[in-house]
Amino acid sequence: MNLTRPLILASNSPRRKELLSQLGLAFTIQVKEVAEDFPLTLQREQVAEFLASHKADAYRLDLSDEALITADTIVCLSERILNKPASYAEAFEMLQALSGKAHEVITGVCILTSKQKTVFHDVTKVYFKALTDDEIAYYINTCKPYDKAGAYGIQEWIGMVGIEKIEGSYFNVVGLPVQKLYQQLVKLKIIN
Repeated sequence: MNLTRPLILASNSPRRKELLSQLGLAFTIQVKEVAEDFPLTLQREQVAEFLASHKADAYRLDLSDEALITADTIVCLSERILNKPASYAEAFEMLQALSGKAHEVITGVCILTSKQKTVFHDVTKVYFKALTDDEIAYYINTCKPYDKAGAYGIQEWIGMVGIEKIEGSYFNVVGLPVQKLYQQLVKLKIIN
């Protein structure tokens, strides 16, 4: 795969870095702190896209020939958005709420160049088995999921023992809908 311009990933996520690396693309990482607030009137899919777009806007004046990728993943249980937990108690409560239910993981992605902005999202439905309190406690204590929306990583222990099935992209749940991102990079002629 050949890039037609330098590629920047604007994310601290080791999972996004690994997924983009596995595509065989050369990229650099640049990170700016951006507030993750959003208008409460937005629909769930709009929240993920808004946050990805908002993150990209912080780099708009820095771009010349590069293409920038930003992303934001949210976990939705019915109409409730589960962000990153701030404490053990919050992580425990989130995992209890997800236990025995289906929820949706939505990742918004923005590709920004000096001339164009493309924003899209992907949705994956995730089904958790009923988790015991001991399983939840073990996971939080061993994996410390405080940097993950919904307080879990599908690629970690809780995903191996607790997720019965998914409908949609596995990689989207990890944090980057790689297949859709690849399609967009080709369509935008960033990859040839």
